[in-house]
Amino acid sequence: MVSKDQRRRQLAREKFERQQQRRSVARRKTKRRNVIVASAVAVALAAGVAAYASAGLTGGDEVASAPPAPRDPCGAPAKGTPSKKTWKKEPAMSVDTSASYAAKLSTTCGTIELKLDPGKAPHTVNSFAFLAGQGYFDHSKCHRLVDAGIHVLQCGDPTATGSGNPGYSLPDENLKDPRLKGGVYPAGTVAMANSYDGKDEKTRNSGGSQFFLVFQDSRLPPNYTPFGTITGGMDVLRKIADAGATSPDPQTGNTAPHARVVIDKAAVTKS
Repeated sequence: MVSKDQRRRQLAREKFERQQQRRSVARRKTKRRNVIVASAVAVALAAGVAAYASAGLTGGDEVASAPPAPRDPCGAPAKGTPSKKTWKKEPAMSVDTSASYAAKLSTTCGTIELKLDPGKAPHTVNSFAFLAGQGYFDHSKCHRLVDAGIHVLQCGDPTATGSGNPGYSLPDENLKDPRLKGGVYPAGTVAMANSYDGKDEKTRNSGGSQFFLVFQDSRLPPNYTPFGTITGGMDVLRKIADAGATSPDPQTGNTAPHARVVIDKAAVTKS
């Protein structure tokens, strides 16, 4: 027969075992929650790295949700429709590599002026001048804005999807430009976007019409042809950046500027 003292010790032991079991369950739940949180952080960081790695390409970005958009600081676009022209091959070389060329982008947000470098990137400048002369950039939206990690506005795609091109591709040029030292595209750089995936050499030499304007020093691998510098309109780019960007488009992955940035007219002149 169990004595009262033995029964008391048995009840105490059972109570202790129940407490230990509850503590063990709680520890497992806490550990599981921490693992989930850590995984979420890792995924977020991986997404950030992926966005950084592809920032100069024709693809999209993964960025945190933005706050409500501020008022659009830009005006209404000029009447007209984006170009649908394409060409089967790169235009014949007609640019004078010993001359200076200037480009003027008249946009709904203000004028952006560029100095082009035909001596360093002859194919790219020749194509840019050709497309501008054909009205290819006119009435096209600048479809992509990134202002976290890198700071670029991407334009030159009449479809505004990030996948538009003139029907031909361009060779990579000027990738060893000393201005790109340290893996940084300095503020004021004009560079050609492309589809290089960082792995397959077959994806090189894939520039077309899309270009990006760097409005703040941006760390990028030297894979994107620098073909000019911004000589006027940095305040315009900053105004566009200050208005922020949208969440990634579910179809294209692009983060479009909240500001309605449309190139009303692009012109290139020899000087």
